Amino acid sequence: MHSAVVTPEGDRIRWVELPGTRAPRVYLHGLGSTSPAYFAASAVHPLLAGRRSLLLDMLGHGHSDRPEAFSYTLEAHADAVAQALTEARVEGAEVIAHSMGGAVAIVLAARHPRLVSRLVLVDANLDPMPPTPGLAGSSGLASYTEEEFLAGGWAEVRDRVGAHWWSTMRLAGRTALHRSAVHLAAGTTPTMRELLLELKIPRGFLFPEPDGPPAGAEALEAAGVGVVAVPDCGHNIMLDNPEGFARATAAALASDAV
Repeated sequence: MHSAVVTPEGDRIRWVELPGTRAPRVYLHGLGSTSPAYFAASAVHPLLAGRRSLLLDMLGHGHSDRPEAFSYTLEAHADAVAQALTEARVEGAEVIAHSMGGAVAIVLAARHPRLVSRLVLVDANLDPMPPTPGLAGSSGLASYTEEEFLAGGWAEVRDRVGAHWWSTMRLAGRTALHRSAVHLAAGTTPTMRELLLELKIPRGFLFPEPDGPPAGAEALEAAGVGVVAVPDCGHNIMLDNPEGFARATAAALASDAV
């Protein structure tokens, strides 16, 4: 386990690191998740192994600290990740990022371009979403006020998301979980999609084939983003179809399209 101080108060981001050569890879998890649990099998898959790989937990999640004073905006998450990568002497990383992690990775690449050489986004959030009561994802969490969530809304969310997601969500700080969801639902200005379209690095976007192409797929492809369907999976592509995920990710990492 490695760590770096990323706030003035001394809060630490932590990550599991696998040794390797050439350009490093950074794996970023989604809302209420943790990178070692979601990406360990992928990072050592024969198609992806051999690179220095950092399976990093964002603030408020997994093994990292859960500061109550942190804002948990996408920009603040990205800046904290940037501080951790700088402390780890990482530059020009290939970033593989799932869901909320994909949104953070886009902001990271836009704000700290020296740190990111290419992106593989895994069913990532690209657009703001209206808070919607009753849903299990970020828009459902964002429908609570912070006071409502801390007073008992978290238990309603626990019952909705099911045992699998809750197994990692329960590790997140409740304030961190709610604020991260609120800011993910609100998005950024410019939006994550707009930032992604303007990036001048190789970019791929993996999506579950059963869900159909993501909104705006044609515009993404016209801007050089490789949009790739992965069969036999849902939102958690790397867990549902590890082999398909490894093949699609390896292909995206090998692409020189910009």
